[in-house]
Amino acid sequence: MPSSNSNFIEVQNLIKYFGDFKVLKGIDLHVKQGSIYGLIGPNGAGKTTLIKHIVGSYHQDGGSVLVDGEPVYDNSRILKRMAYIPDDLYFNTTDTVKKISKFYKKVYPFFNEKRYEMLKEMFEIDENHLIRKMSKGMKKQVAFWLAISSMPDIMILDEPVDGLDPVTRRRVWSLIVQDVAERGTTVLISSHNLRELEDVCDYVGILHNGNLLIEKNLDELKTDIHKIQTSFEVEVDIKQLEDGKILYENTLGSVHNYIIKGDKDNILRWLNRYKPRFIDMLPLSLEEVFIYEIGGDGYEIKEIIL
Repeated sequence: MPSSNSNFIEVQNLIKYFGDFKVLKGIDLHVKQGSIYGLIGPNGAGKTTLIKHIVGSYHQDGGSVLVDGEPVYDNSRILKRMAYIPDDLYFNTTDTVKKISKFYKKVYPFFNEKRYEMLKEMFEIDENHLIRKMSKGMKKQVAFWLAISSMPDIMILDEPVDGLDPVTRRRVWSLIVQDVAERGTTVLISSHNLRELEDVCDYVGILHNGNLLIEKNLDELKTDIHKIQTSFEVEVDIKQLEDGKILYENTLGSVHNYIIKGDKDNILRWLNRYKPRFIDMLPLSLEEVFIYEIGGDGYEIKEIIL
């Protein structure tokens, strides 16, 4: 078994065309074993296309997609260890949870009957009810019920909690985090709900226009961008800042608000040359980091409330 520091999912120079349109433009992505990786990006960035390569639905036009060191496409050994919950769920018109569970037991060698029964009590869904007649939220619960019962080594989740009520969302996240902690499950999640990802992810990759702009540990990602509020006795031209990239600035009265990317100590050293009345370093959310990381790629940031 690979060590916890190894890349369990490794995508190298992944290229994909749909006709003449280049959807993925040489993606390199690395997901460590036993970690939760958040894949974020605007609509049309290529997230679902990337995920469909990782789950073996698409074959790449260039590059490689490896899971546990093996190419994933048409690899039944890997696919039997992987649970995939897409954004748009599909079930046949005659499917019930009980019927689908029998199929899962045949496909997944470590399907856990005891866990299945325990989750039946947790989700409180009639396993004999037709899935097509269920609400979107109930269908998502069924998908998690079956996926978690399958005891997967890898979970790939595309907008996994969309349609779930707040209580069920928390319950599902708790189950995922528990499996990561206790079983070393490797999880890749694509979601627009950055607030929830911030609570569970170890690593984050930002995808935009078919390129992976950045891939970092979540804590490191936040330390690269700084929200600063300060005031000076004298006029200061922030554009003369030597070490750091100014992503945003505005002034309200005598108070200056900045978003600056760069080394924190160097930025503070430069600002302190001008003997500020005060300097406050304010924490950024993952949503703010995302907005400012893609700010140079066609996203105009007009206002921020500090």
